[in-house]
Formats: sequence, structure tokens, C-alpha cells
Amino acid sequence: MFPKRLVLPIIIIVLILAIDQFIKIYVKTHFYLGETYAVSGTWFNLHFTENPGMAYGLEFGGVAGKYFLSVFRIVLSIGIFYYLVKQAKSNASNGFLICLAMIFAGAVGNIIDSMFYGLCFSESVYGLGYDPAHFVPFGTGYAGFLRGSVVDMFYFPLIEGHFPNWFPVWGGEEFLFFRPIFNFADFAISTGVITLVVFQKKFLKVTEGTIVNH
Repeated sequence: MFPKRLVLPIIIIVLILAIDQFIKIYVKTHFYLGETYAVSGTWFNLHFTENPGMAYGLEFGGVAGKYFLSVFRIVLSIGIFYYLVKQAKSNASNGFLICLAMIFAGAVGNIIDSMFYGLCFSESVYGLGYDPAHFVPFGTGYAGFLRGSVVDMFYFPLIEGHFPNWFPVWGGEEFLFFRPIFNFADFAISTGVITLVVFQKKFLKVTEGTIVNH
């Protein structure tokens, strides 16, 4: 039996996936790799980069690492969705279900890139003057199944400068906050996790061993 309390989480999942994929496909097909567009001054840019590894531009272990991370994401996403359904059938709070939905949707958003982008897009190329990537017949793209790169674009260099010379280790070196480039799926995951941490006592308050609504 389909739990009615899953309706809102599923709506949130669909919306996050739709927004995430719309942004990624637009950037992939309109920007050359490395292109930057200033959205608001110097603090908010769209900067197209592709990430073959983990969230926020991190990489891990070459091709073997790519396969491992892709499979790990899939298994983890299945586990999160199973847990979401289980909690929807219990008395877990709506806030808790929404956070799980955001985390799940973000994970799936990046899995879609990894699974299918390499199969259906031409390769993105660095440098002004090169045409953006475009859709190609399925299976003739730039990489195989599970080897596609995740599209990242949000870049917030809020504070830029140099460490003072007396600063340990990094003295005199360039300082930039916030350096990582991320996408809407990463944002959904981070928001879900942070909200869970901040409001965990409210979401998961236990009374006599049973989770109650708030």
C-alpha cells in the first residue's frame, strides 16, 4: 500500500530532479568547458566544469574509482529511498521525510549524469571558440555507461585575497572562499544534511522509544 505521507517527498524529489537536470543540460549545451558567466558581480558566477569524481569537484581513484563511486551512489540511493519509505509508514516527522527526499533526489541527480551523460552527449571542450556539447545518438557519446562526468556550475568566490606572510603554512598564498564549484543536486544534498543536523532533536524526538510528529 502506497503511504499517503510519501506524496510530498515524491513531489519534492521530482522538482529537484527536474530543476537539476534542466540547469545541467542548459549549461552543458550552451557553455564551453571552463566558460564563466557573472550572474551577480564577482561573488556569484556560473562556471561550467565537469567533475569525474565526488561532490564539490573532488576526485577519487581514476577509472576504477569512478566505477566504484557510481555503484556506491546507486546502492546508497536505494538504501536512502528504502529508509524514506519505511519512515513514511511510521510516525516520522514531515520535516525528516523532506530532508531524506532532498538527499535522495540530489544523489539521484548526480547518478543520472554518471550513468547517461557520457552516452548521450558529445564531449565538452575547453576554450573560447569551441562549440558547446550537443546531444548525439544514444551510446555514441564521449564515455561509457557509469563513466559520465557530473556537470557543475555554481561558483561563489565570496572572499578573495592573500594570507598574510606571517600566517603558518599558507603565508603569502592566495585565499579564496568559497572555492568549490557545485550543482543543484549537491545543494539539495547539503541542505538536507545540514537541516537534519540542526533540527535532529525536533525531527527525531523519541518518546518511549517511538518517533513522534512535529
